Amino acid sequence: MQVEIKNPRIKCYKCMRPLSTCICKHISAFKTKTRFIILMHPKEYKKEKNGTGYMTNLQLENSEIIVGVDFSNNDRVNEILTNEKSCSFLLYPGKDNFNLSKRKDSEMNSFMGKTPHIFLLDGTWPCARKMLKLSKNLQKLKRVSFDNSIESKFIIKQQPESLCLSTIESVYTVLDLLKKGGVEECETKDFLTPFEKMIEHQLEYILNPNSKNYCSTANREILPKKMYRNNTERNIFFELE
Repeated sequence: MQVEIKNPRIKCYKCMRPLSTCICKHISAFKTKTRFIILMHPKEYKKEKNGTGYMTNLQLENSEIIVGVDFSNNDRVNEILTNEKSCSFLLYPGKDNFNLSKRKDSEMNSFMGKTPHIFLLDGTWPCARKMLKLSKNLQKLKRVSFDNSIESKFIIKQQPESLCLSTIESVYTVLDLLKKGGVEECETKDFLTPFEKMIEHQLEYILNPNSKNYCSTANREILPKKMYRNNTERNIFFELE
């Protein structure tokens, strides 16, 4: 009996996607005054192909990814906090957070400083809560947040409610607000292009009758984000299981 050996899919080692859906030509790294530190849960790191935390890092020159769960004794995180203590923040909802959507320019500049460092928790909501609960150093940080006014473009994924955005969409929103407040000067017009192209590739794949993930209900319509799951175990800014 002859066994058919399938050739492994060749992938791009920059965007970590199959070469057939590589988005590198759409990547254009942005220069920002703000440094974004993406604290990525190991589960998110394993799905680097579809996660937008990794894509966010590619789009931002002034950013880095640190993988872990408890960052209390993480050398790199503590190095940043020690050197940039006066202007380090955690993007996370809370009672006493600084809402970027509701602050005046003068307040934002005074609070954020000239070169803010923003930490993001990249993982499902339960994972993000655990990361924050364990990381005593992150608990001490001032928190920033925003009022979401856009619907997620991640239409192939469900989210618990409309305010949930992908990591890259959240960073895009924050950059826009910082720009309006005079903290940032970068042009964000094409920031989401790689993300949008990824969605296009995935939709083409799902709706392709020759694809293994093609649904028998062919010709179905991919609906906008109007319905949301009851199960809220999702990414802090979005990402799904």
